[in-house]
Amino acid sequence: MQRTNFAEMACSIARTLDVIGEPWSPLILRDVWVGITRFDQLQADLGISRKVLTERLNHLVAQGVLERHPYDRRPRYEYRLTDKGTELVDLLMVMAGWGDRWLAGEAGPPVLLRHHACGEVSRVDLRCAHCGEPMHAGDVDPLPGPGAAAV
Repeated sequence: MQRTNFAEMACSIARTLDVIGEPWSPLILRDVWVGITRFDQLQADLGISRKVLTERLNHLVAQGVLERHPYDRRPRYEYRLTDKGTELVDLLMVMAGWGDRWLAGEAGPPVLLRHHACGEVSRVDLRCAHCGEPMHAGDVDPLPGPGAAAV
């Protein structure tokens, strides 16, 4: 089955979906954002096949969302968000806020976000609920929340 090409649509949402609309892509971006940057780490965390992970990483690199950086001579790479990719994490933070509100249940959110500007843990609102400053991916630290899996 051939995938629909949303890149040609005159719609920013469709074009964004062309970059990250496949279900694994947002999860890969989330993992890279929180520091899971190497292929084997990503595969272990996501439980994704090597083939699918390779395809998704290649796509995200080709789209300019991730960059490859070698970490040994084999060659092996770690993946880092580009500025373009970091802005997509802002979108993921909004999605997480929606999921926290509507789907987290009694356990509560699995991740909390601490805003760099004020040091407070805040909900996703694109602005910090404590200080009112803009709240984007580069302004927060992800912290384990009450719904995080026990380690």
